[in-house]
Amino acid sequence: MDTRVSSVGVIDKSMAVLDAVAGGAGSLVEIVDATRLNRATAHRLATALEQHGLLRRNIDGHFQLGYRLWSLGQLVEGPTDLAKLGQPALDQLRDLTEESSQLYVVDGEERLCIAVAESGHGLRTIVAVGSRLPLDRGSGGAALRGETGSGGWTSSVAEREAGVASVSAPVWRDGRVIAAVSVSGPIDRLGSDPGERHGPQVLAAAVELGTAFSP
Repeated sequence: MDTRVSSVGVIDKSMAVLDAVAGGAGSLVEIVDATRLNRATAHRLATALEQHGLLRRNIDGHFQLGYRLWSLGQLVEGPTDLAKLGQPALDQLRDLTEESSQLYVVDGEERLCIAVAESGHGLRTIVAVGSRLPLDRGSGGAALRGETGSGGWTSSVAEREAGVASVSAPVWRDGRVIAAVSVSGPIDRLGSDPGERHGPQVLAAAVELGTAFSP
């Protein structure tokens, strides 16, 4: 893992430790392997993050994300409010299309999934809340960049992941894209042109959400 992101090394290394723990590293050895920091540095940063409540230890002594991260997250009003407003629209979209639906926002150089409604199909696309996906692949990334066809939506087939098709539409507010609504599922069900099948429903959900989030 490259820990160099900003010009403040200790912050970059601390974030690397947090990302490693978020990715499943619990023991100090696992954190060292994930971050490529030396053992002393990794231990010093992990224990400091624990003292600040950003990390905690379970009964086995392994590191886990701390509850202070959760409390800080509650103060990030934009995505939280958007996710709450978007959930009913995602649920309705899932019921209409019988496919999984997601809501994405831009976070740095990635897109972050902030709300989902999973399909009831045994074979379905599963994108968990908190998942980070590339901005440059998939219809969700294109929609977040404001790139749509004449119908107001965009679609992709096996672009981000083999066997998966999706259709997405941007959520607009005050002339800018604040989120993207997506429907995704196996190509066998969505076909080679998922926009033709589900584009209008996805666009309607995105318009509804944009209207609800406007002041």
